[in-house]
Amino acid sequence: MTKTSDTQKPTGWSRRRVLTTAASGLALAAASSFPMPAIAQGKKLTYWGGLIFSDDANKLLSDTITAWGAANGIATEVVMINQNETTQKVSAAVSSNTMPDALDMGLGLARLLARQSQFSDLGDLYKKIGEAQGGWFPGPDTATDLTADGGIARVGIPFGVNGNLLLRRKDLLEPAGFTEAPKTWDELVTQAEAINKAPVSGLGLALSNVGDANLQVAVLQSFGGRIADDAGKKVTLDTPETRLWLTWLKNAWDKKLFSPGNTTWDGAGDNQAYLSGQAGFIANTGSVGIAAKKDDPELFEASAFSPLPGGPKGIISPIDVQVRAITKASPVQDEAKALLEHLSSPEFMNAYFNVAIYGPVLANQEKLQAFDGTNTILVGLLGLAKNGTAPAYPDVNNAAFADFGSNFLIPKLAQRVVVDGWDFDKAIAEAQTQGQAIYDKY
Repeated sequence: MTKTSDTQKPTGWSRRRVLTTAASGLALAAASSFPMPAIAQGKKLTYWGGLIFSDDANKLLSDTITAWGAANGIATEVVMINQNETTQKVSAAVSSNTMPDALDMGLGLARLLARQSQFSDLGDLYKKIGEAQGGWFPGPDTATDLTADGGIARVGIPFGVNGNLLLRRKDLLEPAGFTEAPKTWDELVTQAEAINKAPVSGLGLALSNVGDANLQVAVLQSFGGRIADDAGKKVTLDTPETRLWLTWLKNAWDKKLFSPGNTTWDGAGDNQAYLSGQAGFIANTGSVGIAAKKDDPELFEASAFSPLPGGPKGIISPIDVQVRAITKASPVQDEAKALLEHLSSPEFMNAYFNVAIYGPVLANQEKLQAFDGTNTILVGLLGLAKNGTAPAYPDVNNAAFADFGSNFLIPKLAQRVVVDGWDFDKAIAEAQTQGQAIYDKY
């Protein structure tokens, strides 16, 4: 049980608490009238939900499923699992044949389990929900088509999008004449240069051996570069487009726009730079905004969120999609489908979006109150949902691409140029050779 602090009176009602409580009441009311197939007495449905940073969101999901079950005469068990432990828990459950009836997960795990034929075909439900709510946004629609992985296109119903947003200090940029987010990477450099004055560095972008620095893969792709060919077999870094990206990067580096130490940062380096007031721009999934809102409201109010900029070939902004799936072995297939349809309802999802930092997946969700512009993080996530691209696009999202990324070859290529002073040809040749060695394993 959460303690009530001196500043949190039992009678105090925050906007978030009102939203959550109202949504729970709404869930109870809606669940009682939600269309359900005939259910035999004694049936039980187990749902595994992923614990996220928001206690309100976790409680809302659990309470809604419980209320839905009570209203429709089916016993439910909701087990909330730390998202960092989901893969481990699911792997153990697959081995012991103890999978739940339904669960939510990230796209990577869904792809892996689809290859093992663990899920039911939800194509009809996917179509029904899409037609009822204005259609699916193209990014989530493309990303969650897993035909190539398990032969079934739709094994999961998308419910939220996340990925990198561009976070900027509007309190510094607006006095300098920049009231809109940069639309291109060149515009980003121009704006960053205008506010690059100690103690603020214009660009708080990592170029170290961490996942955050793989943002540069998307930048490279937006300049027309590719990691590999369309077959996903041959590495194709040695191109004019790669040199064009390196020219952009080296130009920004030579202007001294990057934060000190960004080539050796750990995974929290960009977060700390922004939260300490020492970076004008960073790319982040939204966690920095949440931290600022809680610990530094002034910084939060001085910040704005927007989709990533684009390059000559357009915007490359990889999204990750959270999905809900039904296990093939579940004896309550119809009931589980009805639950997933209920959890996709506008009423529930509006309440959920308000307390969980995800972007929308359906066109009509843009009209929900959650995305009316008052929450700047959700504004950015809406832009990501509308403009985001499928993971790895335009490259092939295969095991080799994932291995390439986990070895941070693009950040290392950048380091060769900006730290070691290698010329483009030498740096690209090394990355090409190292990358091909990885792809040859698959």
